[in-house]
Amino acid sequence: MNPNSRTVGFQAGERNIFFHILTACNLSCRHCYINTDQHGKSTLSQETIEKWLELFADPNKKTNVIFLGGEPTLHPRLSQGIVKAKELGMAVTVDSNGFLFNDLLKKTSPDLLDYLSFSLDGPDATVNDPIRGEGVYEICTANMYKAVQMGYNVSVIYTVSRLNIEHLHKMIPLLTKFGVKRFFIQVIGLRGSSAQASAGEQGWQVSPEQWLDIVPGVARLAVDAGIHVTFPKVFLEKDDCFECAGIVTENFFIFPNGRVYRCPLCEDHPIHSLEIIENQLVHSEGLTEDDFFQLNIAEGCVMNKLLQPDTLSYDEKGTPVHRISCCLLKQEILPETFDKSGVTTVLK
Repeated sequence: MNPNSRTVGFQAGERNIFFHILTACNLSCRHCYINTDQHGKSTLSQETIEKWLELFADPNKKTNVIFLGGEPTLHPRLSQGIVKAKELGMAVTVDSNGFLFNDLLKKTSPDLLDYLSFSLDGPDATVNDPIRGEGVYEICTANMYKAVQMGYNVSVIYTVSRLNIEHLHKMIPLLTKFGVKRFFIQVIGLRGSSAQASAGEQGWQVSPEQWLDIVPGVARLAVDAGIHVTFPKVFLEKDDCFECAGIVTENFFIFPNGRVYRCPLCEDHPIHSLEIIENQLVHSEGLTEDDFFQLNIAEGCVMNKLLQPDTLSYDEKGTPVHRISCCLLKQEILPETFDKSGVTTVLK
């Protein structure tokens, strides 16, 4: 194991705001997790974006805000939202599918935007485009190159599934070619479109054996190429203690209809712990995700057990073969030459 490899523990006094400012998108990705029945179809006004950012601002806490959609660059006032977040002292990331609508690169700057993340699910069009849409690879990589040349800190998010895991290693020369220094390897979630697909005969979720055989090894190869890699812990080792982010840290997943979740696994269900009503953050009534976070089970993550039990397997004694970590717990591997100063670690 690389000596700079570590588990990114949950940071006391740090909060991460995953802010979906709309749910509209120009693409129809096969694994999209947006569920408009649960998340709404509205686009927030600039005034609302700013008021909701203020709800989560705290000068005593390091706060990361990640602007999401749908496709957040479809929002004509995204650049103003970035400015507001910066005024509130937040570190800012935009997660985009790469189309970069509304001339975002010219309307903001590397001084305001800490990271611009591109979602890319294949090292070439033959792998990426069947997942994300025809012609997406060409547009995404062209804009990625442009952003790097303009001085933006660019990262790439690769959502691993059965459709592309065998091609993960090919991302390393691509990232090197474009000068991308940060790589997020993400596991496909059983939410939204992928949840429906997994109900069929052949789901897209990779097996534990596939994940463990491929992902950590590719991550180490990427680090050898000078790339900072982050990927989900997923499976706890024998002596690891399970921690739930819903208890020990502050992560908020905000949707345009005002729902605020603490756990992303819950987003297909109306069990959000918080809600924004008339620009005020209030606790939801009745049974919510907060009630489940308190449970301690042998399988590790209780929400995984409740919502996607097919991911679990047991030995002949009924003991889980793998304990599942909190989905927000990450493994991070830093290149030996990596300068940690000024870098914000975003747990996502």
